[in-house]
Formats: sequence, C-alpha cells, structure tokens
Amino acid sequence: MTASAHMPQAHGHAADLIVTTTDLAAACARLARHPFVTVDTEFLRESTYYPQLCVLQMASPDEAVVVDALAPDIDISPFFALMADERIVKVFHAARQDIEIVWHRAGLIPHPIFDTQVAAMVLGYGDSISYDQLVQRITGDMLDKSNRFTDWTRRPLSKAQLDYAVSDVTHLRDVYHKLLADLGRLGRPNWVDAEMAILTSPATYRMDPENAWQRLRTRVRKPKELAVLIEVAAWREQEAKMRDIPRQRVLKDDLVIDIAVQQPATIERLATLRSLPKGFERSKLGAEIPALVKKGLARDPKSLPSLERKKPVPNGAATVELLKVLLRMTSESHGVAAKVVATIEDLESIAADDEADVPALKGWRRELFGEKALALKHGHLALAIDKGRVTTIEWK
Repeated sequence: MTASAHMPQAHGHAADLIVTTTDLAAACARLARHPFVTVDTEFLRESTYYPQLCVLQMASPDEAVVVDALAPDIDISPFFALMADERIVKVFHAARQDIEIVWHRAGLIPHPIFDTQVAAMVLGYGDSISYDQLVQRITGDMLDKSNRFTDWTRRPLSKAQLDYAVSDVTHLRDVYHKLLADLGRLGRPNWVDAEMAILTSPATYRMDPENAWQRLRTRVRKPKELAVLIEVAAWREQEAKMRDIPRQRVLKDDLVIDIAVQQPATIERLATLRSLPKGFERSKLGAEIPALVKKGLARDPKSLPSLERKKPVPNGAATVELLKVLLRMTSESHGVAAKVVATIEDLESIAADDEADVPALKGWRRELFGEKALALKHGHLALAIDKGRVTTIEWK
C-alpha cells in the first residue's frame, strides 16, 4: 500500500498504511507545510526495557497517515526529522511515553509541543483526563476503545486497528483547536508553558542508574538501608537495560526493598528472604546480590542523599487540611484542576516553610493560590461558608 492521498479525512476513516521510507518521507514533507501536526504512537513494553514502537500516526489539518514502524523496508528517520522541526507544533495527548520513544530511538525530543492532557487540566477538565473522555466532552464523539489493548506487533494490521489509530490523531485536531482557543480567551497560555518545558527536558527521560532507587515507592529509614537500595536498584537498572527486559524481570520491586532492609551479605542469608523466588539464590543474578550489599554497606554515609525528615510543624496537619480546602475552592472557582495548581506535598511544604521551593509558590500558581495559602497560614485570611459555598474573608 502507499501513503494516504492528502485529502481531508473524516473522523473514523482509515488512512492507507505507510510501509516504505519513500512514502513516509513524502508524507512528512506534506505534513511539514502546516503549523501543527497531531501525533500518537502504539507501542509494546511488556517484554522489553525500552518501549517497542509498532505504529505511529500523524495528522495535519488536511490529511492523516498511519505508519507501520515494524515494516521491513522502512526507516522512520523522516518522522524524527519532522519531530525536530522547530517550525511545527507537535500535538500529543499525555505526551511523556510518546516522547520517551522518540528520545530513545533518535536521541531527540520533539519541540515545540502541546500536550492536550496538561492543557485540559489547566482548563478545568479534571486531573489527568483520558483521551476518549476529552474527545467526548469537546466533540461529542464516542471513540471505539476496543482496540486499545490490541497486540500492535502482529501483522497484518486489521482495518479496525487502522481505524482506531487514525481516529486518535484526527480527533486530536479538534481537541487542540478548542483548548488553544480557550487558553487564549482566558489568558492562560503561559500556564501550560512550564509543564511543556518539563516534558521537553532531556532530564525527564534520562535514567541515571544511580537515581533508579527513587522509582521505588518506599521510605527506607536508615542510611545503611538507603546505601544498599541505591546499589541494588542501580545494578537492576543496568541489567535490565543491557538485556532489554523489564526491570521487574530482573528483580521485583518488593525484593529490592527486602534486600535493602535485610542486607543479606551471604548467599545463605539471601536464601532466607521471604520475597525471594525459589532457587534464585543459586542463579547467576542471585550470586551477585551479596557483593552489592557489601558495596552498599561500605559506602561513606556522607555520600548518600539526605534522609532527613521534615520537622513536625505545630498544628501542621490542621494547616494542611485548611490549605486543601482553600486549594479546592480556588481550583473550582477558576476552573482549573487542583492537581496542576498544587500537590499534597506542596501543601505540606508550605505549611512548614513560607519560602518552600515548590511550584505552588512560583509564577501563575503563586498569584492564583500561593499568596492566599500564605495569608491563610498566617491568619490574614479566613475560610467561611456563605450560602453553602466556601468563601474567603481577608483579615488586615
């Protein structure tokens, strides 16, 4: 099959499938004539460390294309060149995983970008709204979700899969236009800029094995536990990357944490861990664990990240509860998702420190919420209920 004819496409009409580099280059040249292009990818990451790109789809205002990224005769470099073109806005929904794929495959980050999920939060559509819900709210169309969890590595791709793929990027055009217009009308374009800067920062996607421990949702209590956790998590990250398998296939999270807490410096001690898979201590991987534990225990405690806990603040819990009410009231009255204004961690930090280094005390968030939060904390602002609604009263 050849590249789709560059005709306007109605929602739900499948584009032809691009399977050659020549057709992809021609399609990208056409797409590059427009101020924006909508982008989505279909990938598999269950069995690999890096997401495996299977299909990518793009649309301009007058055409949509679907690309078989696994076709034997295709080099997707023209797609990467389009992603790097600074003249064209690349529109995604929940962009992080799509960008991660481009970063891994091509060493570049699409720029400039527009993430419709972030924009939707800024415009009050709720926290992390899904794509199909956003499409329904804005266009009234119900997307067919039956192919969401299909196997995108199997060939040939079905018509239903192609319809699903193309509808993702054709509806995204309408969503983009609506959100962009609303941001402009409300004077909020700069509200999304900081989030886009995070999404387009290489630091967001660069995984330093030394920082892999931060992924583990645990709070180790002692420096020795942290030292072992850092060593084991870094080793797991390197093993997973080298063998291109999911990190959980090397060691499950609960086992990494167990090793950090129990610190088995011998194979015999390792064998006693409850979370250890049967026979793991006799495997090649298992044989490496005691040495990692010893290496961690030998680390200079001064070289470790700080384990300092936030000092308890007098009435801190009550202050945070009041800040939560203020946050909810502020987000509802301005039509913006609370999550994008401040996190619970932000509120805890503000309760403890007037100059906390948190987004809620910077830029538009400070104007919208941060100043009021500090005023509430210091008794210059009060919360009251008037006719069933929470309101604020200023105290001089």
